[in-house]
This record gives sequence, C-alpha cells and structure tokens, in this order.
Amino acid sequence: MLGGILKYYMYVNLDLYKIFYITAKSGSISKAAKELFTSQPAISQSIKQLEEKLGGQLFYRTPKGVSLTVEGEYLFRHVEPGYGLMETAERKFMELKQMSTGQLRISVCSAICKYDLLESIGQYNQRYPNIQVHIKDESSKVIARQLDLGEIDIGVLNLNGIDENKFDVIKIFQMQDCFVAGERYKSLSETDLTLQILAEEYPIIMLQKGGNTRAFLDQYFKTHGIDLVPQIELSNMDLIVEFAIKGLGIACVIKDYVQRELHRGLLYELMVKERIPPRSLGMVTKKGIPLSTAAQKYVDMQV
Repeated sequence: MLGGILKYYMYVNLDLYKIFYITAKSGSISKAAKELFTSQPAISQSIKQLEEKLGGQLFYRTPKGVSLTVEGEYLFRHVEPGYGLMETAERKFMELKQMSTGQLRISVCSAICKYDLLESIGQYNQRYPNIQVHIKDESSKVIARQLDLGEIDIGVLNLNGIDENKFDVIKIFQMQDCFVAGERYKSLSETDLTLQILAEEYPIIMLQKGGNTRAFLDQYFKTHGIDLVPQIELSNMDLIVEFAIKGLGIACVIKDYVQRELHRGLLYELMVKERIPPRSLGMVTKKGIPLSTAAQKYVDMQV
C-alpha cells in the first residue's frame, strides 16, 4: 500500500521535483525561473506545493537567494542522482534520434547478402558512420524467430511458409536458381539437358537439409518424379561454388550469386529443360513494433 502511494506521488510531482532540483542547484528562485522559462511566482508556488505534499520546509530565504533546510539537503542528495540519470537518458534519446549513436541489427540469407544487400549496407554506413551495423547470416526459420523475439530489427528471408500476420514486407527480391559447373563439365553448357539425365548421370552439389532453399529444390525435383540424393551436401553457398569450380559436381545455386564467376569463365550455366521456378525473398520487419530511428532510416533507403 505504502509503495503504491509513493509511486503515485512521484508520478504526480515529477515536475515539482525538477523545479526543486533546479532551484537548489542555482540557489535562487529568479535563476531557476530563468532556466525553466517561467515566472518567479510560478517557481515559488511549485515549491510550496511540494513542501505541502512532503509535510516540511525545503528552503529558507537568504540575502543572496535561498538555501536548503536540513530536510531539503537530505531530499536533494536523493533527488540529484535520479535527475542526473534522467538527463543522461534524455541526452541519449536525442543522440539516437539524431543518428549520432545507435545500432542496426539485420539477419539475412547469405545468398542475397552478397549482392543485393551489400551495396545498400555500404551506402548506409557512409551516410550514418556513427551507427553500429550488426549483420548475421542465418536460415529463414532462424530469422523469423529472431524477428518474433525482437533480437533483430530487419530480416531478409524466404517468404514461403512465413506467417504474414506477423511481419510487414518492406521489399521483395526475385531469385532464380540455376545449375552451374566448372571447366570439367563445361561441355554440358553447350547441350540441352533434362533433369532426369542430370540427376542420374552426374554428381549434384546442394545445400544441406534444414533450410527453405533446400526444401524448395527438393520439391522441385519431386515435382518431376525425382527423389534426389545429392552426392555432396554443404552448409553454405560459398563452399558450393568452390566445389563446383574444382569440378567436383554440378551445383544448384542462385544465379545472381555467381554472376562474377560466370563472367570470368570459372563457372558455366547449364540449360536444363525443366526450368527451376523463380522464388521470392522478402525484407521484413515485425508487425506492430515501432522501429528504432536507425532501422527506420535503413528501411527508408529501400523504398
């Protein structure tokens, strides 16, 4: 009961404590009025209200202004740390709003980070150098969970299977998977292939099970009557690309991800009759949760 009453009075009298603090620091009602942009009678009235609520005198007049009573000194020693914390919090809040400090937390599928995200992150960093940018490479399932728990501000993930009621889609990326091979299988890029021949006669390199990309590709093969068991399963796209370049098999990758390798002749795209359907990845935020200033600035750059 007592705790509730104290909380009530602290809430009601927060401005009164501020006036008390400024007056005690300046030692003058006129100086306090000037600092708080109000009148001397208003300061005097506020101090009187606080004294009535607390049941004791806080100041006594002196030739130079006002001084604290013994009780006033005691109150001041306890109010001062709290007021200092409020000033610090207010300053930090303004720094965040003015982008002089803060952080941006993003989780993204590595496949899209290489090109689509890297450029915009670079531009953001140049524009707001004081903002700490934290980027994690995760699966779509993990990204959705991080957003739900508030561990990240923005996620870039596969839109298949996510709960649309939980997330706002900021931007959509169209992705096209394809088959590529290194110099060893270069001749395959010069002929028409069927998915059946590719699966039965050549070693296939794919991402390991557990992510949306692998599930999507498994379903693609099953749609064409093939229950594929890849000879090589790896944890990330970079390894898949390197294995393909070394001639260890035919890799299934996102086409945009290997543009540099295709251009340099390190990899060759294979034309398969049964084209892989395109898929969509989305940049999303948690629905109903206000973004920090730092995160909102990045989102604004995407529109």
